[in-house]
Amino acid sequence: MVLLLFCLVCVGFIFLQAFFDIWFLIRIGLFYSYAFFWQKHPKDIFKTLVIPNLVLPSDLDYLLHMNNARYLREADIARWTFFARYKFARPLGALRAVTVLSASCSRYRRPLRLFEHFDIRTQLLGWDDHAFYLEQQFVSHRKNFVVAIIHCRHHVTGATPAALMEAIAQKKVESPELPEEVKHWLKYNEASSQRLRAESNMQKNSKDQ
Repeated sequence: MVLLLFCLVCVGFIFLQAFFDIWFLIRIGLFYSYAFFWQKHPKDIFKTLVIPNLVLPSDLDYLLHMNNARYLREADIARWTFFARYKFARPLGALRAVTVLSASCSRYRRPLRLFEHFDIRTQLLGWDDHAFYLEQQFVSHRKNFVVAIIHCRHHVTGATPAALMEAIAQKKVESPELPEEVKHWLKYNEASSQRLRAESNMQKNSKDQ
């Protein structure tokens, strides 16, 4: 009976891990809950949130470096923690608004190796009429080197980003000027959108003919 129960538990765990990535969901839940319920809300919305991390064997690729996809995965957890720490949920609910990740850009400078300690530093850069922008740096404890950097665009619907930031900071806040590399990235996004819209219109016109 005990052996059967053990086997059922093992099969259930394998099923959850295979189809639902349960460990990832557990980690997000734990980080979000801790940041939301037990950590104080920072007064400065531009303060960098630092989350320590460690490269595990499950993070490695065939070159024994941290898999590129793992950076995005860990960045997701860090952003959820950032949103919880700054209490985004309540202002979004009060404004009847939602925010979704609409674009991200990753740059890798040096690989992270097995059991290497690093920090994920998440910071709000600013906002415009439609979205707010975050920067996430992966900083190795070895020589304090930035090994990777991710820029994220979070689109806001149902309210303006300025109204959302004012609700979070509980005062009127002006957005800083976005860094030059972010401005260039936004121009790339717009150029890509224009090309895709043009291709879509051409396909639609060809079908109508």
